[in-house]
Amino acid sequence: MRFRPVAVTALVAAGVVLAGCGSSSSGKSNSSSKSKSTSSSALSSVTIKSGKTPTLNLGKKPFSVQKTSVKVVTAGHGATVKEGQSVSVNYVLVDGRDGKQADTTFGKQPQSFPADESQVLPGIVKGMVNQHVGSRVLVGISPTDGFKSQGGNQNLGIQANDSLVMLLDIKAAHTPLDHAEGTTVAPKAGLPAVKVDAKDHATISIPKGAAAPTKLIIQPLIEGKGATVKSGQTISAKYTGVIWSTGKEFDSTASHPGGAAAPFPVGEGQVIPAWDKGLVGQKVG
Repeated sequence: MRFRPVAVTALVAAGVVLAGCGSSSSGKSNSSSKSKSTSSSALSSVTIKSGKTPTLNLGKKPFSVQKTSVKVVTAGHGATVKEGQSVSVNYVLVDGRDGKQADTTFGKQPQSFPADESQVLPGIVKGMVNQHVGSRVLVGISPTDGFKSQGGNQNLGIQANDSLVMLLDIKAAHTPLDHAEGTTVAPKAGLPAVKVDAKDHATISIPKGAAAPTKLIIQPLIEGKGATVKSGQTISAKYTGVIWSTGKEFDSTASHPGGAAAPFPVGEGQVIPAWDKGLVGQKVG
């Protein structure tokens, strides 16, 4: 499922800088904590049936809110989620129009969302920021903070003017690295040369007259010291891609708004095979 307004571009060749993945700052929840709410009266009709995959009963259909509403069902005791962090969550998403579940991560891998409204639905960000790791949060998302600007989401069966209800279990949060850091690795001879400027824009120079490789080549340039990237995780990376035959750059996160790292899942066939193979097993940094 894609909650982000901009899809990650598939690359033919790429110089990739891992900026962060996985999660840290985890915290335990307290099931006896009293529920707290922030403008949550709109969610008073929603009930939660716990289980391996929680189910939501909206109590009324259609469910509609004009302003995104947040209710803390169970307060956690971990670190406070801040804007700009990468947040790992399990979620259940329900369409307010018909009360049907549109998607869930329960029984699968948790999803990592950047707490940045330019990269993910504003309603999700409003549900995560200022909450504690370990919390269970219920969010009533207005169409404006949902899929209205995207004209709905056909894959999920959500229409542009649908309000949404989302249950979030906040598992962990971390602040991504600003740029690659670790131990410099000397590349093998004959590979493209890479120079990275202060804005994390990589210039990739193809060796003159060199034939394009017929097999995948994975060459770390800086070996990070963070956690190892695992299949099924959502990582955050800055990248630049060029076409081997022309040396022409066709995409770079440096040219995206704010030059921020792009989040995407690896190891599950949702990006090009080279990224699934080349990024799984690398270390953050």
